[in-house]
Amino acid sequence: MSGIPYIGEIFALAAPICWSIAVILFRKTGETVPALALNLFKNVVSVVLFFGTLYLMGDTLRRDVPTGQYWLLIASGAIGIGLSDTLFFMTLNRVGAALEAIINTSYSPSIIILSFLFLGERLTPLQMLGVLLILSAVLSVGWMRGPGSQEIPRKKLIAGIGFGLLATSTQAVSIVMIKPMLDTTPLIWANCWRLLGGLAMTILLLPLLPQRRAAMRSLRNFKVWPVMVPGTVMGTYISLMFWLAGMKYTLASTASAINQTATLWTFVLAAWWLHEPVTGRRIAGLAAGVVGVALVTFG
Repeated sequence: MSGIPYIGEIFALAAPICWSIAVILFRKTGETVPALALNLFKNVVSVVLFFGTLYLMGDTLRRDVPTGQYWLLIASGAIGIGLSDTLFFMTLNRVGAALEAIINTSYSPSIIILSFLFLGERLTPLQMLGVLLILSAVLSVGWMRGPGSQEIPRKKLIAGIGFGLLATSTQAVSIVMIKPMLDTTPLIWANCWRLLGGLAMTILLLPLLPQRRAAMRSLRNFKVWPVMVPGTVMGTYISLMFWLAGMKYTLASTASAINQTATLWTFVLAAWWLHEPVTGRRIAGLAAGVVGVALVTFG
């Protein structure tokens, strides 16, 4: 497959399209299901899907690889699936899908800086300018309006930005730490071990969940399943497969920049599907982020 021209870029573009649809579904789910409970449900369903896929392919969890690789994948999943996705849901529930999409552009600078430091990838001056534009877009969220006619309380908005930045930075760490392995590692097998780490981290975080019993009961509200289940399949199975395939078949910095088109898709879907307001400030912040991503990609 690596011989197909631009196959990595194609996968990297398919991932954000699927992910943006999932974000809208997760936003609706988050109205009744707390972030950590939703992440637990998502991870359990994902484990079933990926392990079922591994079984149908005739593969097994055990491979002839150093033990350290297993632990690296588990750690990557704990950080990028267990912790980062919980932080992402916390951000989404506080600021809405459109503002979260702008905050999420910080993923590109995070992974590019880490790729520069640990993978030997290099940045041009135009890419550095792009990083600065993306950061300015994220900071501009602090002056934007939230869903509905009322301003998001300042404390809630700042918390949402903080959780969002933590989500993107931990996500970047989780993928850069396994990037060298992806060149020789089967994606389904790698995802299975990452998901085990993510599920374990989610379970470890459960004692920190306020009103745990009420939160877990929310998962038994079958009225939300028609939204929660498709969001999980689209966001954590299909999108994740495309995302890792993009990382496998092209540079980490290139794939991460293309992944950022999720900002555009999510922003549009949030306005169309969730009826979140489209204001001049939001468009300006979005434009800064998109231009920054373009400079990072083509600079």
